[in-house]
Amino acid sequence: MLNVPSQSFPGPSSQQRAASGGRSKVPLKQGRSLMDWIRLTKSGKDLTGMQGRLIEVTEEELKKHNKKDDCWICIRGYVYNVSPYMEYHPGGEEELMRAAGADGTDLFDQVHRWVNYESMLKECLVGRMAVKLTALKDYREERRVLNGLLPKRPATDAPAMESPSSPSYDWFQTDSSVTIVIYTKQKDISLESIIIDHQDGSFRAETIMKDYSYLIHIGLSHEVQEDFSVRVVENVGKIEIILKKRENTSWKSLGHPLEMHLSFIPRKDRGLYYRKCQLVSKAVVTPDTRLFCVALPPCTHLQVQAGHHVYLKLTIAGDFVSVSSPEGSFKISKLQELEDLFLLAAGTGFTPMVKILNYALTNVPSLRKIKLMFFNKTEDDIIWRRQLEKLAFDNERFDVEFVLSAPALEWNGKRGHISPALLSEFLKRSLENSKVLLCICGPVPFTELGTGLLYDLNFSTDEIHSFTA
Repeated sequence: MLNVPSQSFPGPSSQQRAASGGRSKVPLKQGRSLMDWIRLTKSGKDLTGMQGRLIEVTEEELKKHNKKDDCWICIRGYVYNVSPYMEYHPGGEEELMRAAGADGTDLFDQVHRWVNYESMLKECLVGRMAVKLTALKDYREERRVLNGLLPKRPATDAPAMESPSSPSYDWFQTDSSVTIVIYTKQKDISLESIIIDHQDGSFRAETIMKDYSYLIHIGLSHEVQEDFSVRVVENVGKIEIILKKRENTSWKSLGHPLEMHLSFIPRKDRGLYYRKCQLVSKAVVTPDTRLFCVALPPCTHLQVQAGHHVYLKLTIAGDFVSVSSPEGSFKISKLQELEDLFLLAAGTGFTPMVKILNYALTNVPSLRKIKLMFFNKTEDDIIWRRQLEKLAFDNERFDVEFVLSAPALEWNGKRGHISPALLSEFLKRSLENSKVLLCICGPVPFTELGTGLLYDLNFSTDEIHSFTA
């Protein structure tokens, strides 16, 4: 999206670069620790300077904010005012200034890919980068080809950055139905790869392909029924969406293009899309945890991939909640041919582990052992304790350990907080050189400290995945 000069990060003379090649930090002033930063973010102080407003930031606007006392940085399509964070940054102000007024994603990933920046900087969020809209195709062109087949794009229209091959689509009809076929040219497509919403004549189908998003967004030329079906032919990467006609009439065209129709862009540049869902039930899981069950509209197809999440927007005491399309950076391919899987969770950081645990036990036969270390304050705070203990009893590949920071006197299990001693004992591979993955999720201090400890125990970046809590 933005062009940042290629450079080493941290710089060769930077205070953050250690002579030994390991991680190092610069001395911070008193009152500038991680916990001090967290207290500041919870103080209610306006850290963005935007008085609570979120804006779309153009590339030109971003470039203006390149000074220490006015420093905006873009990471994965989101823009943050990091000026208040300067004195709290363990790597020093110099490192932050390397990305001032620019897209710092690549620089960030070279050193801090494991850092949960979304939580660390959420109170500094200015907004999203403005997406440069692709020119809408003249829909009259569709009338010149048989039954909606779109001409192939010229080679000059290919994305400038390395990306999957651009998908295409076609459509055909019978007396009672319309079938939209998406050709992804990828073989790792599943039902989780396609998100469909259609209501009030608007049809929206977003296909997720690795880190890219392909969108079909059309105002249908005729009415269709709410229910529809989706079929994925995985070995050829083809998606078929079958809509039922309201009336058995012949369609001359599929419809007219709406915003961002046929766009094929990085996922980070695609704004979140919400659909209105009904709140079916809510249940108490622990004293401070609730389980919400929502029903998707009949005109929506959405499945959340393992390790991904959705955002919720709701009116307090309302019967409906708006649910976003899924987001996340976890790749299910990380689990393939895995031999040891270690899960570290604190409190509601257990949430992403549920689907990963289920997927791994069901679909990864190479796994010898899956171990969960679950941190909580008290026994009453342990989410789904009985279910986890039963799963460990029924499945010899799964073990769970509970660690409490404020247990009752009669507690016989492990006590304390995440520490080198706890981890070194827990993280024992089934074989000396087994293929391993460690997933960690919880409050910011837990995730930051835990990930650092994993590096200190000589696990590599490719072996660690940190989730946003």
